[in-house]
Parts: sequence; structure tokens; C-alpha cells
Amino acid sequence: MCVHAHPDDESSKGAATMAKYVSEGVDVLVVTCTGGERGSILNPKLQGDAYIEEHIHEVRAREMDEARQILGVKQEWLGFVDSGLPEGDPMPPLPEGCFALEDPESAAGRLVRLIREFRPQVVTTYDENGGYPHPDHIMTHTISMIAFDGASDTGKYPEEEFGAAFQPQKLYYNQGFNRPRTTALHEALLERGMESPYGEWLERWKTFQRTERTLTTHVPCADFFEIRDKALIAHATQIDPDGGWFRVPMELQKEVWPTEEYELAKSLVDTSLPEDDLFAGIRDNG
Repeated sequence: MCVHAHPDDESSKGAATMAKYVSEGVDVLVVTCTGGERGSILNPKLQGDAYIEEHIHEVRAREMDEARQILGVKQEWLGFVDSGLPEGDPMPPLPEGCFALEDPESAAGRLVRLIREFRPQVVTTYDENGGYPHPDHIMTHTISMIAFDGASDTGKYPEEEFGAAFQPQKLYYNQGFNRPRTTALHEALLERGMESPYGEWLERWKTFQRTERTLTTHVPCADFFEIRDKALIAHATQIDPDGGWFRVPMELQKEVWPTEEYELAKSLVDTSLPEDDLFAGIRDNG
């Protein structure tokens, strides 16, 4: 089960991993917390389209369905309302009724119900920073942590309301946007005399007062990078197919960094680090 904040997050974070596991016969469920209603139209080719602006919720739902089919996953909406990304100084208040203002314990109940229904062995989500500090990403982390433990807690989430208790065995944070990967691709491009889109990223990284994450798990999934990109392009309002996401040649990506990365946050099974499989310690135990 892969818990994400908005439609398109599943295709930019761990999509090749999901496609790899689907190809092996694993059941994969994407849980999308919000409808992405307040997301800006980031593809310049679609900006100013009155129909899209008026029907953004429906458009993003259709995009999500296309990406779901490309990846071969199942998908469920938690039904919360996008909080938007506040900008300014001082920051404006978050809009009333949005996901980030929900009571976390109550909001996690919706995810508990899905966990008990789907019964995943592995859950992926965001770290406490949200991957980046979007209020919906941070709330996604918060309810995922509550639900991971709460799915087996029948006192907190009674079975008659939330379904039969179940305990997932491992929980991971997506860490695909990590400094080692970015540096490796940047240097490989420059070594080949090519322009790198990562120079400014790396400069900005130097100013971040943020602890480096521990990359515990590198999942080999280069054979599924094309599927990842196809799913990402399906989110047409959010992704410019001629933009920065696609400036690194595919063969170079596969050669230099053929994995997607995760940080093991919780495990109820024995495993040895580093791992190359989200199911390490689970497969061994049958």
C-alpha cells in the first residue's frame, strides 16, 4: 500500500518500484488522500484552459485513472480536500475544511479501514517533513503513522466500525529525491559534456538546514523507468512532457542510478540493512 497526498504523487515517487512489484504478481494499492483540487496547472500548454480550471477535480481524477492503468495498480481515494500550498510572508491561513486541518486521529480512521480491508504487508508513505513541507504531505505522514499502528488497535478503532484488525509488517518513507542520486546524475551529465538540470537543486540543497536521510533500501527497477515516465505524463495538468523531469537520457539514468530509494521507518520482522527489496524479511518468513 502506497499512501500519497495528491494525484500525480504516486507517479513521481516510487512508481517504477510499484510497476516492478505488479509485474511479479504483487497486489499494489495506491491510496490518494486528496483530490488535488487546489493544485496549480503546471503544464504551460494547458494553462489558461477555462474548462480545465473549472473542472479541475474531475480532470485530475481522470488523469489518476489513466496513470493507475499504466502502472497496473489499484487505487482508492480517502476523500479529503486539498489544502493548497500557502505562499507569502506572513503565510495565509489554510482554507477551512482542508485535509491539513483535519483531526489526525479521526482522519487516520479512513486509512485504518482501508488497511484492514486490503491487508498490506508493506506500507510506504512520506517522512515527517513530507518529502517537502507541503501541509498535505505532512498530514499524509501523520495519518500513515497513526494508521500503521492503529490498524491492529481495536480499542482505538473498533472492529464493528473499521473492520477486522490487521497489522502491516513494514513501513517505509519514500526517499527517491535524495542527494546521492541527484549528485550522481549531475556529475554523469557533466562528464559527458551534457547540460544538467540539477545544478540549482544542488546549490539550494547547500542552504537546507536538514538532516540527511538514511537510505536503507535500494530497489532495482530500471526496467520500469519508461512505465514510470508514462504514468507521470498521464498527469497532464501537472507535468510538462518537455520539462525538467525528462531532461536526463533514459539510458544514462539506467546506467548511473538504476534504483529507487526508501528509508525503513518501522519493521516487525527481522531484516538486514541495506536492503534491495521492500519485502526483505517477509518473503523469508513465508
